[in-house]
Amino acid sequence: MQNTSTQSVPVPALGVGGIVFNLQKQVLMIQRNQPPAMGFWSIPGGKLEPGESLAEACQREIKEETGLETNVKNIVAIVERRIEGFHYVIIDYLAILKDQENSLPIAQGDVAQAKWIGLGQLTNYNLVPGLAEIIMRTYSMHSANHSAGLYDVDATGTDYILPDVSEFR
Repeated sequence: MQNTSTQSVPVPALGVGGIVFNLQKQVLMIQRNQPPAMGFWSIPGGKLEPGESLAEACQREIKEETGLETNVKNIVAIVERRIEGFHYVIIDYLAILKDQENSLPIAQGDVAQAKWIGLGQLTNYNLVPGLAEIIMRTYSMHSANHSAGLYDVDATGTDYILPDVSEFR
């Protein structure tokens, strides 16, 4: 279908986000200081760069924005956002802190603030649309040690599939 609009249509960009929990039932959050969604709270994340895998991008973005080191696990959500002249397809991962003892986030790069927010306090923050439900579902799955989402079954960072259900019988 041909675009007859006089406005340019944004080229879709691929992004990643990392959902990180600590032992105090808090989630790692950043406040965006650039469009889109400037001023809103979100999980650390950003665009995929040439030559990196999705998991590498997620790990890099968490470190760049908060200074924290993580291990990226499974895909927990895929969202598409068309806002403010941007078009993003975002793949959200569950990520695990490498060091629970040294987990003070420090806002870096393109974020205004980085901090741990209690799950019960999320409604007090202006979150990007749809994020609260993704965080809560991810926490429910993670805290119950359930396998859900898509997993990197061969540890290559390239192929994510559902877990083998025979492991749960």
